[in-house]
Amino acid sequence: QVQLVESGGGSVQAGGSLRLSCAASGYTYSSNCMGWFRQAPGKEREGVAAIYTSGFSTYYADSVKGRFTISQDNAKNTVYLQMNSLKPEDTAMYYCAATAAGYCRGARTWPVVLRNFVYWGQGTQVTVSS
Repeated sequence: QVQLVESGGGSVQAGGSLRLSCAASGYTYSSNCMGWFRQAPGKEREGVAAIYTSGFSTYYADSVKGRFTISQDNAKNTVYLQMNSLKPEDTAMYYCAATAAGYCRGARTWPVVLRNFVYWGQGTQVTVSS
């Protein structure tokens, strides 16, 4: 059974930083994609960042480019999201997600990949105050 467990959310003032972690278990980590999504009240879920677990390809939403960094520790089957220069508009529930086993082995574009995450964590709240 695939489990994605997030941690690291919290409350911070604007300009501050947080680091989210997502540990995957029961999952073949290699040749897949892991990602972070967020959803604020009344808004649609947004893909924030994603990474190919067996390479270096990454994706960032325009709204977080230059401020957020996704990384991974393959030995720990863990993906991280370092969030710097946080803004009040970054306030949301953040979810870790993963594609089905082997999905990212083939050449795929990130817009396609973002529509095909099938495993989800329980979410961790990030609140940024002004």
